[in-house]
Amino acid sequence: MNAITALFKIKYPIIQGGMIWNSGYKLAAAVSNSGGLGLIGAGSMYPEILRAHIQKCQKATSKPFGVNIPMLYPNIDEVMKIVVEEGVKIVFTSAGNPKTWTSFLQEKGITVVHVVSSSVFALKAQAAGVDAIVAEGFEAGGHNGRDETTTFTLIPMVREKITVPLIAAGGIATGKGMLAAMVLGADGVQMGSRFAASVESSAHENFKNKIIEVQEGDTQLTLKELAPVRLVKNKFYNDVQELYAKCATKEDLLLLLGRARAKKGMFEGDLDEGELEIGQIAGLIHDIKPVQAIIEEIIYDFTTAQKETLTLEF
Repeated sequence: MNAITALFKIKYPIIQGGMIWNSGYKLAAAVSNSGGLGLIGAGSMYPEILRAHIQKCQKATSKPFGVNIPMLYPNIDEVMKIVVEEGVKIVFTSAGNPKTWTSFLQEKGITVVHVVSSSVFALKAQAAGVDAIVAEGFEAGGHNGRDETTTFTLIPMVREKITVPLIAAGGIATGKGMLAAMVLGADGVQMGSRFAASVESSAHENFKNKIIEVQEGDTQLTLKELAPVRLVKNKFYNDVQELYAKCATKEDLLLLLGRARAKKGMFEGDLDEGELEIGQIAGLIHDIKPVQAIIEEIIYDFTTAQKETLTLEF
């Protein structure tokens, strides 16, 4: 048992990222049932849809699970009320000030984890009293920090500054990656892309198949003027770059982005006009598997790599 397995009462220090349009109750329950911590991604759910997913997850697993909540959510007050009413015990917050909701949630007996992309924000999250911190490098898919700090660099720097349990995220999809993150100071890992390409992910099959086609260099961080996001290079991405070439304003970018681009791509399967959010590590993901098989593979890979490191010489 380590700091993360003890905190969440789980078997393995593996957390599934609460990804929009991917992380419904089926994925969260499957991860929790397989020994990790599953997260429902509230970012793409209307409040009552979130309530339904929480209730279904409670029926699908007796193990701990949580909800990931971006604090920029327009109905944030209603969402927080729902997680309390439904008896959620773990909440991951992101994209906002951790001071805003941490005390409120903890007073209701909820464990709070905050996602950061720098040591500065990690210290602020610790000062806000969070129970653990996710430090995410810019290899990660979806929305990212502006500093473009890699996970390999970020984890030891954050570890040096904080004392609360630390979860590494960004560019981790294998047991070897998990071991590397923990050697650098993480107590556990959060994986998004690997679980997006699972049978239980709520993403469209077109998107899942696209993930396993992605090669090194096929994703890029863009739209920094709005909110930095890592996308697969498709027609929409190329349209964004063409707009940049014309010295686009923020308003121009917003007009092109429009509404529901991520839903169009990841949930509805439009691989040309949709926003396809996936991490750089997708280049190492070659198949779509059930969650249990994924976790078994990660743990086998981790323990094998652990033994191999004992024989390393220099």
